Amino acid sequence: MLQARWLGHATFIITTSSGKNILIDPFLSENPTTPESWRSPENVDFILLTHGHDDHTADAIPIAQKTGAKVVSIVELSLLLKNDGLPADQAIEMNKGGTVDLGDFKATMTNANHSSSWNGQYAGDPAGFILHFGDFRMYHAGDTNIMPDFTLYHELYRPDLSILPMGDHYTMGPEEAAHACKMLKSKYAVPMHYGTMPVLTGTPELFQELAEKKTEKQTRVLIPEAGEDFLKPLDI
Repeated sequence: MLQARWLGHATFIITTSSGKNILIDPFLSENPTTPESWRSPENVDFILLTHGHDDHTADAIPIAQKTGAKVVSIVELSLLLKNDGLPADQAIEMNKGGTVDLGDFKATMTNANHSSSWNGQYAGDPAGFILHFGDFRMYHAGDTNIMPDFTLYHELYRPDLSILPMGDHYTMGPEEAAHACKMLKSKYAVPMHYGTMPVLTGTPELFQELAEKKTEKQTRVLIPEAGEDFLKPLDI
């Protein structure tokens, strides 16, 4: 069975039915919301990066060096990572609209409305990912504002579960994220990018209230505890 855990902020680890671990936007060792047991994972097969900001990439190179994980990112960020110590044979560069087949799953890189830098250098465009696990599709939106693309992603990919930022200030707040749910029409939604620092004032409870109202409860909002497998109760 597929497993998925929120590890705080925008970091998620997904375990496929065959036991492959996919780590998205690793910000762990200095993340106050990450459980201690997840601050330095030992078994990671793939690292997916939506953009270069430190709160999404801080632990990417150390974990990749330790585990041998393949690192999937946009072209410009991939080059910077390699320059700073990511082994070249572990880098998988791609761009928006492309899909890579990674064995247990496929990853399609989507648009995001944000910015991106790595150690003060331009790191290409920000992105999100549609993850294809057979008939089940999961969308990690990355850091983004609300955008018309969400309607297209419903039409093209029909994600069963959408993971959306809603902490406000640097990304969508609860109201925009709730409207994104209306556009995406996913069966489930999971909030992210909140509670890590005082400036992120959006709350998952308000997002849940607004999203379920806007979608007439067609989208169920899950609010997992950090480290909890939020797919387990859904029997996916």
